[in-house]
Amino acid sequence: MDIFKIFEQLKKPGSDTPPGKISHIIAALGNPGMEYINTRHNAGFNAADRLLKDTGKSFEKLRFKSNTADINIGKKRVLVIKPVTFMNNSGEAVAEAMNYYKIKPENVLIICDEIYLEPGLIRIRRKGSHGGHNGLKSIFELTGEENFPRIKIGIGHRPDGYNLADWVLSKFTDSDKLLMEKAYTETVEATKLIVDGQIEKAMNKYSK
Repeated sequence: MDIFKIFEQLKKPGSDTPPGKISHIIAALGNPGMEYINTRHNAGFNAADRLLKDTGKSFEKLRFKSNTADINIGKKRVLVIKPVTFMNNSGEAVAEAMNYYKIKPENVLIICDEIYLEPGLIRIRRKGSHGGHNGLKSIFELTGEENFPRIKIGIGHRPDGYNLADWVLSKFTDSDKLLMEKAYTETVEATKLIVDGQIEKAMNKYSK
């Protein structure tokens, strides 16, 4: 076969590539590496994994300093990213993906952990401050934007005597894991509503 024809075939998207242009980005925050699996700070990663399982997809490509997946939510084509930059530099990945696809902040949904919310609960916001969350802070600084919708997943208040970094990097207890399963399920359902333009409905139904 002609080498140019082979090249053209390689450039064509696979049959499972969603049609249309990327209209939304879902940025799930956490830390890469085996040592961080099931730590509290990785609640965002866990929710993204649940979303991919629910849509029958998996993270395949390393792009924009992230593990990425190209999925459909309703009629929207969505890029899901899990930055590999570590939490404090999440903005590097989000800014790169936003700039590439020319996505506005209101179409970038951030999913992250929240220490001021009990395990099993989620809180949805249209926008707001970073509230001291280093992942959000990095995103705000490197994109120059703050108007990102977000889903915050409760991981529990820091106990007395616990250093904050030690707390967010600690593992969930068995009882907390059961509560988090509910939070991940609700996060997936809320994500679908938000991408569909129904953030008010998502807030009324799931936000605590």
